[in-house]
Amino acid sequence: MVVPMAQRTGIPKVDPTKRRPFRERLIEPIALTGAARWWVIHVAPPIDRALFRLSGGRFGSLPLNMLFLTHTGARSGKQRETPLLYFTDGEDAVVMASNYGREGHPAWYYNVKANPEVEVTAGGYRGRFRARIASGEDRQRLWGLAKQLTRAYANYEERAANREIQVIRLTPVD
Repeated sequence: MVVPMAQRTGIPKVDPTKRRPFRERLIEPIALTGAARWWVIHVAPPIDRALFRLSGGRFGSLPLNMLFLTHTGARSGKQRETPLLYFTDGEDAVVMASNYGREGHPAWYYNVKANPEVEVTAGGYRGRFRARIASGEDRQRLWGLAKQLTRAYANYEERAANREIQVIRLTPVD
C-alpha cells in the first residue's frame, strides 16, 4: 500500500475551467512552438523524473499541473514512469493520451490499458489509482475540459487527425 506523502488526503485539485495562474498563461504561447514541443518531448521528461523524485512530486521543469504516472509495461512487465499534465474531475485525475499530436497513441496508454492498476504522484501526494478509458458523453465532456485547460490539446487534436485522442480517468483505490 502506498502511503500519501506530506499528509495529503488526495491528489491536488486542478479545475480546468478556472483562470490559470499568470505564469502558465505566459508560457502557453511559447509552449506551442516547435522548439518548445521538441524540448517537452526530448528533454523535459528525464529532468522531470529527477525533479519529481527530489521534490516529492511538487516540482517539474515547467510551471504546470503535472503528475507522475507509474505504470507496468504491457509486454515487459517493468515499471515505467511518465510525467503528464492533468486536471481533476471529482476525486479522479484525468490525463490525455495525446502523444503531442503524433499519429499513434503513446506507449503508456497501452500499458495502462493492459495493466490499469497505477500509482500517481503529484504535489506531495502519492497513491494507487485504477485507470479506465473514458467513452461516450463522459469522454466528450472531459476532452472539452482538457481543451479549456490548455490550447495545446486543440493543437494536438488537429495534428492527430486520423485518431481520436484517448482520455483516461484515474480513480483512487486507497
